[in-house]
Amino acid sequence: VQLQASGGGLAQVGGSLRLSCAASGRLADSYALGWFRQPPGKAREFVAATGGYGGGTSYADSAKGRFTISRDTAKNTVYLQMDSLKPEDAAVYYCGAGLIYSGRYDLPRFYDYWGKGTLVTVSS
Repeated sequence: VQLQASGGGLAQVGGSLRLSCAASGRLADSYALGWFRQPPGKAREFVAATGGYGGGTSYADSAKGRFTISRDTAKNTVYLQMDSLKPEDAAVYYCGAGLIYSGRYDLPRFYDYWGKGTLVTVSS
């Protein structure tokens, strides 16, 4: 399975971007799909995730109310709609897939596959 993230780019403060992450090859519905980001000079941090088998969504506090994660199982694709962007949202965004039954979608070590990342820049 390979993951390909896209949709990054330049947005203004208060603007929106929609990221996509497409999986090549069959990705079982049991896989959780998540988004992480890595700001310049900082560690990778959790943004949002959707559990396997439609097992709900989880968001970082920084994403709640502004970002929405969704999944199209027919297309093997997960999306991250980002609204009301802030300068601190600027980062390389990565998507990951993993069999996560603990509910700990926020831990990178539970993800088995990663995309290469897409850069989000937010200008004021």
